[in-house]
Amino acid sequence: MKLLSVNVGRAKSVPYTNSPGKLTGIDKQPLDGPVRVTAPGPKGIGGSGLAGDSIGELRHHGGNDQAVYAFAREDLDEWGRQLGRELRNGMFGENLTTIGVDVNGALIGERWRVGAELLLEVTSSRIPCRTFQGHMGEQAWVRRFTQSLRPGAYLRVLEPGEIQTGDAVEITHRPDHDVTVALQFRAVTTERALLPRLLAAGDALHPESTEQALKYLEKHGD
Repeated sequence: MKLLSVNVGRAKSVPYTNSPGKLTGIDKQPLDGPVRVTAPGPKGIGGSGLAGDSIGELRHHGGNDQAVYAFAREDLDEWGRQLGRELRNGMFGENLTTIGVDVNGALIGERWRVGAELLLEVTSSRIPCRTFQGHMGEQAWVRRFTQSLRPGAYLRVLEPGEIQTGDAVEITHRPDHDVTVALQFRAVTTERALLPRLLAAGDALHPESTEQALKYLEKHGD
């Protein structure tokens, strides 16, 4: 299990986003050298956890609980076959393109040691948006991506550090519950009756998902 690439994006203006100034950093490119990764601060204020990486819409992206986005090379390859085109590392806006890591089967609260220093914790799935669809240039992309149930994972930074292409990814902790990234994605998108199950992940769960689950219970009961 390792990093195939570490990817960052520079802010650029595009017509297909609602972010302030029409800016987005979704077009991420692999870097050769080491990249420093730290906790960026609260959502709405802090952006990406990777030095030099831009986020255009801070209301919905970035912050401590979405500091790093990981996507599997295996899933990029499958999408490439379906779309009939090659998808480079970083194409889905991911910071970490991995190989050999079960990203969608990762448990909320699972911890990854990346390289010698960085320790990350899985918090949630990525939810597709209009900017992602515009970037991909594929019709009905949000629906297709949602139906695939391969969203990739957001992670928070527990211990900062430098990472680079080729670094090993080691799973150092797997919590004792069954709430995977894929399950969390289903619960917050197409199968909201699953929301109460997310609470088994405890404090590791993205706070927004916790709030959604509690509101569902308040309205619908057990």
